[in-house]
Amino acid sequence: MIGRAFHRLLRKIAVTIGKILAVLAGFYIILTLLFMVVPVPFSSYMAQRKIESWLQRKDYSIEYDWVNLKQISWQMQMAVIAAEDQKFEQHFGFDFQSIEKALQRNEKSKRKPRGASTISQQTVKNLYLWHEASWTRKVIEVPLTLLVENIWDKSRILEVYLNIAEFGYGIFGVEAAAQYYFHKSANLLTLQEASLLAASLPNPHIFKVKSPNAAMRTRQHWIMRQVQNLGGAAYLDKL
Repeated sequence: MIGRAFHRLLRKIAVTIGKILAVLAGFYIILTLLFMVVPVPFSSYMAQRKIESWLQRKDYSIEYDWVNLKQISWQMQMAVIAAEDQKFEQHFGFDFQSIEKALQRNEKSKRKPRGASTISQQTVKNLYLWHEASWTRKVIEVPLTLLVENIWDKSRILEVYLNIAEFGYGIFGVEAAAQYYFHKSANLLTLQEASLLAASLPNPHIFKVKSPNAAMRTRQHWIMRQVQNLGGAAYLDKL
């Protein structure tokens, strides 16, 4: 009797979990289909930062202004590809070669572990998930990345990424960043300016656009060279 009751309980739990997962899957599918054509009003990371600030009783305002990809200079588009994901147009969401290299590097180094997330993964993390590093987030990130890669084209992924990436305290998206740092629209950003913004992306709270250190300047110049090595604006024709 006890054994049967236990099995019935397990079956109920499994059915309940299955229903919850089905509802969540449907929710994310609908949301991803919607965001294929509709500008993203805000991201989960924006909400996370706002809630954290509220709990800490800190003033925190968000600067965010959605723009279409055509309103973002090719230099800015290429700068983030060169800095974050040079195989962007080749992969289906994951760069396994870079992941393997990152794992090997992290095993040998005592420094803070480095990731190998693609632009697609970072878009999913910023849009749907949270920024605390954990295996739970990584596991959820995999199917969501595959979902986004199968519903959106590469241009849409790049467009959303550029619009919701954080470039400073409360500054989200390239339009808000361009206006704040350079007093111009994103479509007027030069390669030098775009590369400086892209150089801040690992952590804009440490790598500050307004006061770039030597390491950030070195990365800026490296990004500029990589943009040229990738073919410049011609690379974007592949997306």
